[in-house]
Amino acid sequence: MDDPLERTILDLLASRAPTSSICPSDAAKAAGGDDWRPLMEPVREAARRLVARGEVDITQGGEPVDPSDLHGPIRIRRHRHRPADT
Repeated sequence: MDDPLERTILDLLASRAPTSSICPSDAAKAAGGDDWRPLMEPVREAARRLVARGEVDITQGGEPVDPSDLHGPIRIRRHRHRPADT
């Protein structure tokens, strides 16, 4: 993986409990220090790429959402496999 923001997201998630999530600002602050605000949209874009690869989920209200239609605050968590429909 060559993208430093994707790596930052995955590293932050790896350092937390398996059921934990992060705010995009956590990754932006880790990558940008005091100048983190301009990284918010690039972090969200990095999270979308990770969703496309099945590595993370983007959630709102604790539920996975379509990353192409994000409005408002989001969280990023490790991808959780859903049980197959029976």
